[in-house]
Amino acid sequence: MEASIVHSFFLIFAGAAVVASIALYTRQPMIIAYIALGALFGRYGLSLITEPKLMDQMSHIGIIFLLFLLGLDMQPSHLINMLKKAAWIALLSSIAFAAVGYIVAIAFGYTKTESLIIGIAMMFSSTIVCIKLLPTTVLHHKHTGELVVGLLLLQDMIAIGVLLELNSFAAGGDGSAMQFLKPLVALPLLVGGAFLFVKYILIKLITKFDRFHEYIFLVSIGWCLSMAVLAEYLGLSAEMGAFIAGVALATSPISQYIATHLKPLRDFFLILFFFTIGASFDFSLLGVVIVPALILAISSMLIKPVVFRFLLKGIKEDPSTSWEVGFRLGQVSEFSLLIAYLAANIGLIGTAASNVIQATAILSFALSTYVVILNYPNPIAISDKLRRD
Repeated sequence: MEASIVHSFFLIFAGAAVVASIALYTRQPMIIAYIALGALFGRYGLSLITEPKLMDQMSHIGIIFLLFLLGLDMQPSHLINMLKKAAWIALLSSIAFAAVGYIVAIAFGYTKTESLIIGIAMMFSSTIVCIKLLPTTVLHHKHTGELVVGLLLLQDMIAIGVLLELNSFAAGGDGSAMQFLKPLVALPLLVGGAFLFVKYILIKLITKFDRFHEYIFLVSIGWCLSMAVLAEYLGLSAEMGAFIAGVALATSPISQYIATHLKPLRDFFLILFFFTIGASFDFSLLGVVIVPALILAISSMLIKPVVFRFLLKGIKEDPSTSWEVGFRLGQVSEFSLLIAYLAANIGLIGTAASNVIQATAILSFALSTYVVILNYPNPIAISDKLRRD
């Protein structure tokens, strides 16, 4: 096992270094290169990676750290105000995107149940892609970022509800009401407990031992992962717990020091995440799913900006910000992949429908990344003019 992990890491990171160099020379986004590397080395390509489940679990840590670091940049008062403003926008837009996915799936002959699941998968945008491409250092982009993050968090709440319902269905429908009630009660308790713990314990510990940089690094990781695990135990998502952990620390001056020192660790795990996406796709079904997936991905990129432009007008956002938010949210989500896997495992959808969702996610990640890096400020822009971190 140990040799296998070392060999897998060698292939992934040596390969990532090569494809990243090629991507930079050819002025392509590195995210796409990592996905392509996964497709090449994964079990449906050259089958060089023998631990796909382990890679998937480790890549999940990258998303947790990404949300933790994002939380460190969010002031609680601004975030609460944005969530209040964006709640109805998230709900109406999700319904619109689900309708588009359902109509396209029905048109390609999928069953009503499969079409409904495909429609639901279209409701959400990718937290990891959006935040990876989001600058936060300029005041205007902080506002754009707050809008994007507020909508993503509300979508995550809807996605958690969908996953709970699917889990309930898998269990035969027992305890469905309790499954929904538990996270609704747990969320305010988790938020309140996090802020109290940070104020009365964590900050005092960090202040007392702030000369030991290794200690701050260790405590930060422990705090992030503890909140992630606790959130999962309470029926929420690990990502949400990590985000709350970050926001609870955001009012402290130490937050930016922590953010700076955790970024390399985050990037390490995010490479695994994008690699795993490419490695998990079954290319033997490509001929069956490519046309509906391409139509769904293009529909997502074209319709989401229009819907968000129309809805954000209702809260007096200017047109340029509304369009930018819409294009940044133009892809489907990693939650869509989870929904596809779970729905296929419990027999709600067939293999073809599951792979349509997976292919749509990969294509929309690629299309969205190209649109954003070529048109809007982001940390990995090809153009020096647009590069912001």
